[in-house]
Amino acid sequence: MEGFFLYRKSWRFDGAPHEEPQLQEYEWKSLLKQSGILVRNTFDFDGPAETHFWYVIKDGFDDLEMLSSNTRRKVRRSLEQLEFNQIDIGMLRNEGYNILKATFDDHAVDDRLLTRKTYRDYLDLCEKRTYDYWGIFDRDNGILVGFCTVWLWHDACEIGKIAVMPAYKRQSSAYPYYGLFYSLCQHYLQRVGYHYITDGSRSITEHSHIHDFLIQNFNFRKAYCQLEVHYRWWVKIAVKMLYPFRKIITLPRVKAILNMEAMQRGEK
Repeated sequence: MEGFFLYRKSWRFDGAPHEEPQLQEYEWKSLLKQSGILVRNTFDFDGPAETHFWYVIKDGFDDLEMLSSNTRRKVRRSLEQLEFNQIDIGMLRNEGYNILKATFDDHAVDDRLLTRKTYRDYLDLCEKRTYDYWGIFDRDNGILVGFCTVWLWHDACEIGKIAVMPAYKRQSSAYPYYGLFYSLCQHYLQRVGYHYITDGSRSITEHSHIHDFLIQNFNFRKAYCQLEVHYRWWVKIAVKMLYPFRKIITLPRVKAILNMEAMQRGEK
């Protein structure tokens, strides 16, 4: 079936969330016959009622004066010390892996494996789609200290991977995330004129607080949607058996699936 791709054994929609349809039974079964252990289907994007699943989006550009004084100060400081420019994928192939590896190590990410091969595979996937690539440069020496990928659709875009050298995240006066998100919103919402920019859907791994950061500092909001998860028969049995113990299970990938099941049931 066209329109979906396999990511870590899970089928996802290969496009903008506002374009994802609700799958019929024969459609999700067709996907599972091919491969994978589950199909995640989100639909009714940005509906009026609050649900237990959402995308975090921004659908209008806020000039600096519309942000809080604290955010304005940090954005200005970031733009003084760092440059945020679009780059080509070749620079990421040559210099990006070490930055992403340092970011993973700093965050103690334990639910996914990062190797040079998985990094190359990710960039190969980006090249098959339509992506922009942003570099974060130290103004003093011109060194690449971070990067961001952005998946482009017809009238919207999604922020992909973000990596920043830990030393610059800890340097209190650099504030790289403030300058980056302001630059991305300014470019895609004001200059390009996209309807919205998103940082993706609600996290099922709960390892990041970036959505709270965007809502509090850059006026992103939750675009609620419906969530349906369809499993292979044996995965469905396993989920049913393990679900009552979801709060004490520590295996990251199993816990993530059980978190998503709780969201589907409206219990998280």
